[in-house]
Amino acid sequence: MLKTQELIYYKIFSGFDNVIAFTSTKRTFETENPRFTGDSENIYENNRVLLAEKLMIKSEQLVFPRQTHTNCVADVSEIPDDEIKETDALVTDKNGICLCVQTADCVPVLLFDPINNVIAAIHAGWRGTVKLIAKVAVQKMINNYGSNPKDILAAIGPSISPDIYEVGNNVVDEVKKAIPNPDKTLFKVESGKYHLNLWEANKQVLLKNGLLNKNIEISGECSYSDSSKYFSARKEGMETGRMVSGIMLLR
Repeated sequence: MLKTQELIYYKIFSGFDNVIAFTSTKRTFETENPRFTGDSENIYENNRVLLAEKLMIKSEQLVFPRQTHTNCVADVSEIPDDEIKETDALVTDKNGICLCVQTADCVPVLLFDPINNVIAAIHAGWRGTVKLIAKVAVQKMINNYGSNPKDILAAIGPSISPDIYEVGNNVVDEVKKAIPNPDKTLFKVESGKYHLNLWEANKQVLLKNGLLNKNIEISGECSYSDSSKYFSARKEGMETGRMVSGIMLLR
């Protein structure tokens, strides 16, 4: 990752001048617990304006889904008039639309096909991960936009790390049923409890769906352990703020 004081950028995309991809931190915003969707514009409007200013775009260009841990992936052909509900990933091939997801321990995954100029932003907590939302997004890029998965670049951003993320037996069962090579994503610690590597789980899903290992970047930064930099719902409570991970085609 390439770091600034306010935003994180990803090395995997650094060779391309027609795309920008980023993740925000606690240092990005003036408000203590920023949110970017909600029942009232008062909740998020100022935060969107601030983020847009840092990206040197209009706040209207920021498109967020109303995330509910689904595996629903929406095509975005124009800036929507209404909220995109019950959706956890967005895909577009249009310039000037910044696809965004919010996280605070869940995994943000950003995808870019530089051949066909297609992008996707994915929110993947454990539920979305075992529902294979990354697969659904890749398949949508293939079927709707003509992408070859071997061309797709992926950045897996900051989230709760496997060292911290203890999960129950229900999650373990779901991972074993759904995720390729689950032995690479689950491990027992001394207490006998399982920990889950959400980064590796999503990577395995991407690899299974045709992406190349060399085209996947994992940030490796833990939202829980570095809570001075990142928001962590598990550490700070569900009412804490959210990071934004976004990707936009510039031309």
